[in-house]
Amino acid sequence: MVDHFLFQVFIYLVAAVVSVPVAKRLGMGSVLGYLIAGVLIGPFVLKLVGQDTEDVMHFAEFGVVLMLFLIGLELRPSLLWRLKKQILGVGSSQVALTTVVIFLVAYFAGLHWKESLAIGLTLALSSTAIVLQTLGEKGLLKTQGGRNSFSVLLFQDISLIPILAFMPLLAMSAIEPHTSVETAGHGGTNFVETLESWQLVGLILFIVTFIVVGGKFLSRPVFKFIAGTNLREIFIAFALFLIVGITLAMQFVGLSPALGTFLAGVVLADSEYRHAIETDIEPFKGLLLGLFFISIGASINFNLLINNVELILVLLFGLIIIKFIVLFFVGKMFKFNNSENFLFSFSLAQGGEFAFVLFSFAAQNRVISVETTQILILVVALSMLLTPLMFIINEKFVQKSINRKSGDDDEVEIEESNPVIIAGFGRFGQIVGRFLHAHEIGTTVLDHDASQIDMVRRFGYKVYYGDCSRVDLLKAAGAEEAKLFILAIDDKAKAAETVKTIKKHFPHLKIMARAFDRSHTYELIHEGVDEVRRETFDSALQLGIDTLVILGYTKYQAHRDALTFKHHDEQALNELAEHWGDEKTYILQTNERNKNLLQILREDEKGIEESVDHSFERPFEPED
Repeated sequence: MVDHFLFQVFIYLVAAVVSVPVAKRLGMGSVLGYLIAGVLIGPFVLKLVGQDTEDVMHFAEFGVVLMLFLIGLELRPSLLWRLKKQILGVGSSQVALTTVVIFLVAYFAGLHWKESLAIGLTLALSSTAIVLQTLGEKGLLKTQGGRNSFSVLLFQDISLIPILAFMPLLAMSAIEPHTSVETAGHGGTNFVETLESWQLVGLILFIVTFIVVGGKFLSRPVFKFIAGTNLREIFIAFALFLIVGITLAMQFVGLSPALGTFLAGVVLADSEYRHAIETDIEPFKGLLLGLFFISIGASINFNLLINNVELILVLLFGLIIIKFIVLFFVGKMFKFNNSENFLFSFSLAQGGEFAFVLFSFAAQNRVISVETTQILILVVALSMLLTPLMFIINEKFVQKSINRKSGDDDEVEIEESNPVIIAGFGRFGQIVGRFLHAHEIGTTVLDHDASQIDMVRRFGYKVYYGDCSRVDLLKAAGAEEAKLFILAIDDKAKAAETVKTIKKHFPHLKIMARAFDRSHTYELIHEGVDEVRRETFDSALQLGIDTLVILGYTKYQAHRDALTFKHHDEQALNELAEHWGDEKTYILQTNERNKNLLQILREDEKGIEESVDHSFERPFEPED
């Protein structure tokens, strides 16, 4: 038994290690790589994994739970409140319209109205796991189209609760009085089923309130205590304990575990331990999601597909087309521009993983026949398999066509040739661009967010759409003649890829880059960037200066100490870069340099009064 289990683990790992890098290399993304790996090792190709993938999939679904927890950590309650229009307005419109359209199609195709409604409600949902993973991988999650997609997925997760409750009401024939939702993987227990409606609502409110209050006030002292032990494995264990506990609590009352952990993530978004939690949980999320995608690929029943190929292909493309049209219509209703609307529509035009649960539950309650359920589950799995390809179609053809029509295509010749190219025109890139424009220094700006480009153009900037790591776009932007390349994009992997491309094809071009933190700075230094600036360093140092002044230091002394600190830190940064990755040596060298800095500051303070420049005490007055 153990040998069999280890062999299965070995097969899954080999499939991931071989298929995913190849898929990434071909530009298909990791999700498609995992799905293809599942198909290859499944019972209908190499037969390395049997048809008993259901248990593996239930285990791997925990990856979806972890993913939504991590997304919740990125969304402070204030930001979530700003998304209320997309969540409630766009989300409810998408679910309602898709349900109605699919219901009408199924009903006029000859199905019973109850069966048609159950199918419509189920197929209205999309794949949270595949869509969010792909959006994040492509750096699109923070774009307007990505936010819209996320908002709809969140509403769909919320809507899963009433859909599950509604399914038994559609039963075509008598069902057992205690049919358990838990057999479908998302249900309650006998205790919950004995409660009155008002008691169940009260229990749900109590659990949700406990998650919010506990996350806000109780978890922090525990995290602080555990962090003080310096035992990372216990810190990870407590983070997983929270997530598993919330998952069990949500399942106990019949709610979506993913929704509960997402709420917990939002509550912890303001915690000082957020980044540590993210770092520790991320590997578990990645592995489990990969296992989930492989399980989907392995579960595709190709015998059923071969025996019903015409019907299944009609249903598959019918589903994708219907959902795409409804999504695009909803986008037009809410005035999305074409670029974000196509991303929104292509992202969500598939069935979701919760369809496996809902269809199984509907079959158990005799709402849908077993034969129909098997076919629909296969259609959903195939639609999920095609999702990464739809992203590629959108990226390579649709977005390119949109920008060609507006004169922004990444292959169009950029008419100007400026000494400076800025990649990424968000909050960081805009400040650099404005400063250079104030000195009448010409810049060519590149960005991959079409909605950001539209906004910036209203202020008179020339911005071009495209992937800044592509050689053809860099040539079109004048990289062969430019003197300086400023890298200000918010995607670490894409930044590293861009640096490699420039170093290979435009070695004369100096690169200045913004870094998120110290570790990212070391990564960029290792890639060969000429100058790196941490985005929060100078503002934090200025705040330190202001703090010293408030505490009684003279402005001259505070500024002088800050310059000394900055010089010492930047020198140490370059020297310590070679030790990054060797934790023991790095810590020893860092402690040694900190002692040297303290000694330098002490010696400097002894004679500082003799050289005080009192002009620092007067406020700076710019010339008229």
